[in-house]
Amino acid sequence: MTTITAADKANILSEALPYIQRFTDKTIVIKYGGNAMIDEELKEGFAQDVVLLKLVGMNPVVVHGGGPQINELLDRIGKKGEFIQGMRVTDAETMDVVEMVLGGHVNKEIVSLINKHGGKAVGLTGQDGHFIRARKMFLKGASSDELVDIGQVGEIEKIDPSIVSHLDAADFIPVIAPIGVDASGESYNINADLVAGKLAEVLKAEKLILMTNIPGVMDKDGNLLTKLTARRIDELFADGTISGGMLPKISSALDAAKSGVNSVHIIDGRVKHALLLEVLTEAGVGTMIRAR
Repeated sequence: MTTITAADKANILSEALPYIQRFTDKTIVIKYGGNAMIDEELKEGFAQDVVLLKLVGMNPVVVHGGGPQINELLDRIGKKGEFIQGMRVTDAETMDVVEMVLGGHVNKEIVSLINKHGGKAVGLTGQDGHFIRARKMFLKGASSDELVDIGQVGEIEKIDPSIVSHLDAADFIPVIAPIGVDASGESYNINADLVAGKLAEVLKAEKLILMTNIPGVMDKDGNLLTKLTARRIDELFADGTISGGMLPKISSALDAAKSGVNSVHIIDGRVKHALLLEVLTEAGVGTMIRAR
C-alpha cells in the first residue's frame, strides 16, 4: 500500500480548494445506482462523498434507482421482470414491489448511511406533497401509430422544487425515490435517470451526475467517449451505439444539458470515491455531456 504523508494530504486538500470555491452554494444532482448501491465498501464511500460535498458548502441531491433489489424481490415471489426499450413493465403487483423496495428499503438504507457518516439526510418519494406529478407513459411501437402499454410506468408532468429547496436551505440532504403520482393519486414507477435529469433542470443545478456500471459512454470499439455534444449524441442514437437501457439515461442527460444544467457527467460508480474524483479534481471521470 502507498503511504500518504501529511504533506501529501495537505497538497490534495489544497488542489481541491478551487473546486470547492467554484461549487459553493451550487446544487449537484446525483443519480445513484448500479454496483455502487450493492457493494458494501462502495456504499460507504458514496455516503462519505455526499456528506463531504455538503460540509464544504455544496447542495447534493440524491435520486436513487434500485433495479437489482426490485429484481431480487420479484424473483422471490416467482415473478419475472420484463423490460421494453429500457423501461420496466410495471403491472399492479410489480408496482407494489417497486413502492416497497424503492420507497421503503432502498431509500431508508441510503438515508441511514448518509446520517451514519455525519450528514442530515431525509428520504422522499414523489408522492410526498405530490412533488413529482406524473402521467401514464406509452412507448412507440413498431409502427408510427402503435402505442405500447407498459403498465404503471410514468413520465414526468412537472416537479415542484419547493420541498427539495427548503431541505437544501436547512442543510438537509434530500434522498429521492423515483415514484410519481397523478392527480387522482395513482402511483407510477419512473425511470430514475429521467427524474434526476428533470430535477436538475427545475433546481437549476450546476451539475447532473449519473452513476453507472460502465466507465462512461463507449463507442462501438469499446473506447471511452470523454466529451459529447448534442450533435454527436444524435449520431450515436442513429447508428445504434446508444441503445437499450442507455437510451433513457442519455436522453435525460441531453435534455438537462439543453435546459441549462452546466454539465452532465456519466461516471463509473464501481470506482471508489468516483463522486469526489469528478467534482473535486482536474481529471474528472467518465463522459461529460454539454448541449454544444
